[in-house]
Amino acid sequence: MRSWDAFSASEAEIRGMVVDPRWRELPVPAQAQVIAARVLVTPDGDRWLFGAHARWYLHDPADGRWHPAPPPRSSSVRQVSHPAAVLPARLIPRGPDFAAEPGSTQAFIGPDVPEALTEQVRVLLRASGRKSELEFPLTAFDEIFASDVPSTVAAIWGAVMWCSYAPAFDGNERLITIFGEYLRRPLPGDEWVRWLPQPSLLDLVVPVAERARNGRARAALRLLALLADTARILLADARFRPRALALITMIEPALRAQGLDDDAARVDDETVRQAWLSRCPPRFGRALLAETDPADNFRHSVYDLLEAVAFTPDPYAAAAGFLADLSDSKERLPRMLCHRLREAYRELDQAGLTRTSAAERTQPDGFQIPQTGEYVVPQEWTGSGSFPALPAPLPATVTGGQAVPEGGDEGGPDRASAAAVLGAAYATGLAWQRLTGARVPAKGFAGSQGLVQRLIRERDDSHP
Repeated sequence: MRSWDAFSASEAEIRGMVVDPRWRELPVPAQAQVIAARVLVTPDGDRWLFGAHARWYLHDPADGRWHPAPPPRSSSVRQVSHPAAVLPARLIPRGPDFAAEPGSTQAFIGPDVPEALTEQVRVLLRASGRKSELEFPLTAFDEIFASDVPSTVAAIWGAVMWCSYAPAFDGNERLITIFGEYLRRPLPGDEWVRWLPQPSLLDLVVPVAERARNGRARAALRLLALLADTARILLADARFRPRALALITMIEPALRAQGLDDDAARVDDETVRQAWLSRCPPRFGRALLAETDPADNFRHSVYDLLEAVAFTPDPYAAAAGFLADLSDSKERLPRMLCHRLREAYRELDQAGLTRTSAAERTQPDGFQIPQTGEYVVPQEWTGSGSFPALPAPLPATVTGGQAVPEGGDEGGPDRASAAAVLGAAYATGLAWQRLTGARVPAKGFAGSQGLVQRLIRERDDSHP
């Protein structure tokens, strides 16, 4: 049995338990015991568990933390039970987090945004551009748009950028060029790629709250409707869908109950932002990590990057190459990485390509988890799972349902895979900026340039 099948089998078993209505009736200690009984161990001693946000976590022997990390493709696996282990509550699936909307890590370079989507945004934009800047003053995105542009235009732009997984766009992408007449200055990047900043939720809130505070209820409602209408259009592209759904969910209650956030607006913009976030159900938790937990958002962005480079012979080395582009004067980055990725990052440091302060120590003997008390865990969930010990892997590994020769795909990525790497790498850079304030280069990160050159030769359209 191949190792990928072992991880898939364990994942399927845990998914089945978490979606069972009985799961939510168990207290966290009981849930922790069930999950801890299904830890997988590879021959190198690495310990893996499938947990919160329906993702895998790798135990770090240096400090005992669990880091989000996709599982290996080629290694034998055994399943172990840790009846006395402590698992952090944040790792335990709650249920709704397993119902998150799947998205895509692809950048908007190579595969174009669907033409029908762009046309709907263009029509919405054209009508919004005719609004008065006196009725809709530009109170956000003034670094992007000219001073006489109404905030209705900025609202559409803000929704597009906020909903995007990674706003790196083909310089000829029509979804961006339709805003050309409203721009204050050329967008960051060049004619081939526009490396655009991703706004915060507060940037979307500010124009709405400003109108509400000034007694312009109809204008505030119009801006909310534009945000929601844009997000609904964006649902057609998986690169926008998870955050677009979250944005719609936050805004729709205020559209149904006019003045819902007026009291919050009279306090300040941040109070409105918190009101919006409070209306979003737990299943959108990962889509909103950038707003609620920037550190965890960065870790999950690194997970996406590792998944995107899984076709390479050494995914950790490939991901470390992109992470080496990040500015890290305070040497915070190594502590944010799992030990396998930290080792790859250290090799770049030793080659003089970056710096790291990571250190390895002896793996601890075990963990401890709280007792379950009087709650009863369903009989079929007790024990250490249902599949047997696994033999050594076969000569080929399986990833995403496709066979890949041992050692990776020597032919390199196809266009979709390259776009996913580019998007994940840029999203990781933006997550690092959100966490640390580090600058994102106007022309993109150096490690992405090779992929850009590959993708611009395979774009859907032609450059004039």
